Formats: sequence, C-alpha cells, structure tokens
Amino acid sequence: MISILFMEPLTSRVPMMVIEGNHEIEPQVSGITFKSYLTRFAVPSAESGSKSNLYYSFNAGGVHFIMLGAYVDYNSTGAQYAWLKKDLDLVDRTVTPWLVAAWHPPWYNSYSSHYQEFECMRQEMEAILYQYGVDIIFSGHVHAYERMNRVYNYTLDPCGPVYIIVGDGGNIEQVDVDFADDPGKCPSAGDNTPEFGGVCHLNFSSGPAKGQFCWNRQPDWSAYRESSFGHGILEVMNSTYALWTWHRNQDVYNEDSHGDQIYIVRQPELCSKTLKPSIAQAPSSLPPSLSLSEACFHHHSLLIFSLYSLLIGALSLSLCHSA
Repeated sequence: MISILFMEPLTSRVPMMVIEGNHEIEPQVSGITFKSYLTRFAVPSAESGSKSNLYYSFNAGGVHFIMLGAYVDYNSTGAQYAWLKKDLDLVDRTVTPWLVAAWHPPWYNSYSSHYQEFECMRQEMEAILYQYGVDIIFSGHVHAYERMNRVYNYTLDPCGPVYIIVGDGGNIEQVDVDFADDPGKCPSAGDNTPEFGGVCHLNFSSGPAKGQFCWNRQPDWSAYRESSFGHGILEVMNSTYALWTWHRNQDVYNEDSHGDQIYIVRQPELCSKTLKPSIAQAPSSLPPSLSLSEACFHHHSLLIFSLYSLLIGALSLSLCHSA
C-alpha cells in the first residue's frame, strides 16, 4: 500500500500499463491470489482477446506490446500460450513494425539474484517469440540493470531479441550487487526457486561455460550491467531505429547524463527466411546493437515511454506520445 501512495502522483496523471510480479500474488484463503492487483489496475485484456488481466497486449505508436504473466500457467499447452500465438498471428508489422514484450522475472540474467529462476518459462516460450521476431524484451525482478546482446537459447543470434532488465526503480530490499560469475557467488542448484512453476536449472551445453551452471566471467550475451537504481526510456524513431537510454538515479541533476545508451536496429530482410516474412530483426552483418557513434537516424519520434519496476514488484510502462 505504501508503494501505491508513492506512485499515485504519477499513475493518476500518466497512462500506465502494468504486469504482475511476485509481490502481487498475495495468497489468501480459498486459494485466492492477485486480488489487490486485479482490483486496482485496469488493462485492455478483453480488447486484446485475453480472458485474463494477467496477460494482454496493446498498440502504442508503431509498437505492439505483449504483456505476459510469469505467475500463471505459461506452458505451451495452456490458455496463455494459446492466446499469445493468436495475438502474434494478428500483428500487422506494416502498422506496428516494432514488437516488444514484457514480463516481471528475466530469462537472461547474470546476477546471482534470481539466476535461472524462470528457466522453465524460457524453455516453454522463447521459441515462439523468436519465431515471430520480437525485437525487445523488458523485465524487472532483479534490483539492478542489465542489457543483453541479441540472444536465442543462450547463443548470440542477430535475429534474437534484445533483453533488458530494468528492475532498478527502487526497492526496500536494496540493489543487487553480486554477479553469478563472481568467485563464490554462483548459486547452488537449490537456490532461486520460483514462486510459480517448476525448476528447470541447467548447465550450459556449449561455449566457454560448457558443462557449468555459471560462467566464470561476464557471459557473452550480457552486454552491460550495473548495480545502480534508475529508469529507462525507449524512443522509437521510425520503423528501423529505436533509441534506448538508461539513467542512473544519482545522475538526475547532471545535464545529458546517462548510464547506458544504444540504438536498436531492425532490418528484417537480413534474417532467416524460415521465419515469418514480416519479422523485424537486426542484420547478421551488424552487431546486436549500435552505439551512438555507429548509427545514423532521423529525429522523428513515434513514441516515448519509460519503464519502471514498481516498489510493489509489478512492471509498468508509462506511455506518452511525443510531439
């Protein structure tokens, strides 16, 4: 309740799209869960063909957003997966060229905290998101910041999504500082058990970490990570370029300061022909993301949004159209 009071000045004035986190489960008698979350927040579930407020989709500018629930059934035989498949089939990439997904706990994460916690969900859902060419995936849960290189099945892949953990909006539990590859910080197989779903922890089958549960250095798929509180802003320039900027809280008074900034580039014609023809991806001839010095673009924003991890644990999108 305290966190809601903190957020009220913002949420009462700026349109918000939220997705549930582990703190919203709030188990009660008779097996009731998510009572407060479902009562407090309104989301376009019915409008997007979903029968649950725990997963839904919507369009904003040139972006189709898919909000997935990690704490309800995500198996490939379940209702959420069936809805996801139908929703992806209906996406018109000529209208919304960008496809962005978000859910609370990350799949790719090199921090000790929540390391491989939702590996079961990744194994169930990663392939379909890759097949339909999801461009960017946001998550929270880990109280820190991390951006991944384009990756699929733990392998660098120019057609994979850019995963971003921006769970650093602030939390009484403090910031996460330990990396799984730090000496003595690799979790044991019994650690990081999710509140929902099974445990599917696995050792890596190839690459420098072959046969190991943790890397002994920052993984190749981890591009940038920092134990600081902050927030991120995604500015969609056009159907090809989007600018992602992550700001540290402590830099708020420094003009034009930021902690991490990249251009995310879509060039679907250069990806695998086995994928859907309308898939939007990065070219195989370019790195997974472009730095400011490497990209040229036209300054005409379609959409600006900020992504925060609420103190209550939910992931939220603050939407505002640019002029």
